[in-house]
Amino acid sequence: MALKLIDYGTSEYQQMITLRNDILRKPLGLHFTPEELEKEKHEIMIGAFEEDKMLGCCMLVKEEAKTCRLRQMAVLNNLQGKGIGRALMLFAETIARDRGFKKITMHARKTAVGFYERLGYKISGEEFKEVTIPHYVMEKSL
Repeated sequence: MALKLIDYGTSEYQQMITLRNDILRKPLGLHFTPEELEKEKHEIMIGAFEEDKMLGCCMLVKEEAKTCRLRQMAVLNNLQGKGIGRALMLFAETIARDRGFKKITMHARKTAVGFYERLGYKISGEEFKEVTIPHYVMEKSL
């Protein structure tokens, strides 16, 4: 498995949109708008690949000078629990550190809290709804 940065507008980016849509949006009856995708031009996009096929992805967005936010973490359903998400997270943390960030935050789906806790993330705040489902703000110092 190869982990790498993805450039906006490339064929890999198109795979990323498809994966995120299939895993994160379609099950909730939601779809990406062109405006949402346009905002991703300046985000740090990361993918996990087996040859040319994307297995999982995530992105980092600068929030403040030393804080970035993890967004849109997705792994193919049939490959969840096989270490791809963990590898993506460790790679994302390395990229964030290399770029001078000291903290990663995220809006984690309630169903994924345990996964992030095993990687050292802590809940900071009350449960809230986003895209129709329960989430928590989680964070980790790098």
